[in-house]
Amino acid sequence: MGADDAVTLPLAFSGQRLDWRDLPTPIRRRISELAGAQVTAEITATEGFSPGFVAVLELADGQAVFVKAVSAEISGSSIAMARREIVVAGALPPQVPAPRLLWSDDDGEWVLLGFESVHGRSPQMPWTREDLADVLATLDTLAEAEPLPGHALPRTDDLLDDEFTGWRRLLRAPAPQRAGLAAAAGPDVAWALDHLDHLVSWEQDAMTVCAGDALVHGDLRADNVLIQDDHRVWLIDWPHASVGAPWLDLAFMLPSVSLQGGGDPATVFATQAASEGVPATDLRAVLAGLAGSLLWGSLQPAPRGVPNLRAFQAAQGEAALRWLHQVA
Repeated sequence: MGADDAVTLPLAFSGQRLDWRDLPTPIRRRISELAGAQVTAEITATEGFSPGFVAVLELADGQAVFVKAVSAEISGSSIAMARREIVVAGALPPQVPAPRLLWSDDDGEWVLLGFESVHGRSPQMPWTREDLADVLATLDTLAEAEPLPGHALPRTDDLLDDEFTGWRRLLRAPAPQRAGLAAAAGPDVAWALDHLDHLVSWEQDAMTVCAGDALVHGDLRADNVLIQDDHRVWLIDWPHASVGAPWLDLAFMLPSVSLQGGGDPATVFATQAASEGVPATDLRAVLAGLAGSLLWGSLQPAPRGVPNLRAFQAAQGEAALRWLHQVA
C-alpha cells in the first residue's frame, strides 16, 4: 500500500474527552495542588482512545504538565489502565524516550497522572519517509531496552494469553457471525475463514514466540508518537507495557503504518535491525494472534466511552491479516 492508498484510521473522538471545566471542583483543586500552581490554560488532546480528561495544562508559574484524569464512572477499563501506567512508569529505564511521571493520585474513584510536558507533533499522515525513519530508529533503541530491576511488568505471553484467542473464538462462533465478518471485509478475511484450523494453531504458537526479556510498549501507533523538530521521538501511553521479544513492537505497529501510507509492512519489517534472525514461522504466529484478536474484538459491542474502537480494530485487523496472508 502506498501513500496514495492511505486511509484515515478512526481515531477522532466526538464529545468523549472532558474539558477542564467538566472536571468536578475537588478534582480540579487536587490537580492544582499536585502540580504546585494554579492552572491558567489547557490544550486538550484530540487523538487516542482513552476517555476522560487528557490535556496539557499551563500553570501560573510558567510550567506545563500533561495530565490524565479518569474515574470509574467514566470507564472502568480506562481507570485500570491509568493505574497500570503508574506501575509502568517506575519500570522504564532512562534510555527509553517516554515522558516522566511527575506525580499521581488515586482516591479510589479518580486516578490522576501528571507527566512532564514534551513538545512534538504527531507523524504526518500519510506517513512521510522522514517521519517513519525517525520512529523506526526509536523502535530499534526500544528493542535493546529492558525494564528496570525489581519491576512489576507482566510477561508479554501472559498478558496476551487471553487476547490471542480470536481465531479459536471465531471457530466456535455461529456460522452467521463468521459469514457476516466475511461479507463486511475483504478477500483476506474469506481466506482466513477457510483456513481457521491453521490460524488456530498459529495463534497458539504465538505464546512461546512472544517470550523474551525486552521492554515491549505493546500499543504503538501514530497517535502514541510525538516527533520534535530535531527528530527526537517520544513514545507515550504505556499501560500495555510488558516484557517480551524485542521485535514485537515493530510487528505490532506496522499494520497501522501500512494503513496510513507507510508502505508494505513485510518490506519495512525486513529492513529493520530488530527483525534480524526472526524466523518466518515466529512472525506468522504473532501476526495470526494479532489479526485474530483485532478482528474478533471488532465484532464485540463498543465499550462505554470508546465508540470508535471497533472500527479501528477492524481496519487494523484486516491490515495485519493481509500481511499474514503474505507470509503464510
